[in-house]
Amino acid sequence: MTESKKVLVLNASYEPLNICNWKRAVVLIFKGKAEQVEHNGKVIYANFNIPTVIRLRKYIKIPYKEIPLTRKNLMYRDHFSCQYCGCKTTALTIDHVIPRSRGGFDNWENVVASCQRCNVKKGNRTPREANMHLLKHPRVPLGYLYFEVTRLATSYFPDWQKYIIGLSA
Repeated sequence: MTESKKVLVLNASYEPLNICNWKRAVVLIFKGKAEQVEHNGKVIYANFNIPTVIRLRKYIKIPYKEIPLTRKNLMYRDHFSCQYCGCKTTALTIDHVIPRSRGGFDNWENVVASCQRCNVKKGNRTPREANMHLLKHPRVPLGYLYFEVTRLATSYFPDWQKYIIGLSA
């Protein structure tokens, strides 16, 4: 499925639920199970545009699934950029906001992506002690679909960004 044919499926509460292709989205709309929220301007039927975002009419309860803290997931969360200076590089390291030697834990709220220069500058200190400021405070990603939706929203579908909590446009 190419990027341009993807449709963001929102729950009745407007939270991202799934990503499907445009044909499946059209079927859901015609069956009355969903409504079109955003479209790309391309017409497939008389006065019917290809949707890019649809919303289900009934709320679907989703079981909570915790996202594992891995290097890859951390880099996705931080958009592959240093959380101190903002530079984007392939040579990112993992920095503990509160160093492990000072009681910091390996959890989503205490680790950030950092370039080597900022990580060395911060050293075994807190950001405040090193006179460094985080661009965004670290937090647990919201939902299992968070990474894929965020990647597509920032790369291909800017109209999706308003439906993703915590994503600054």
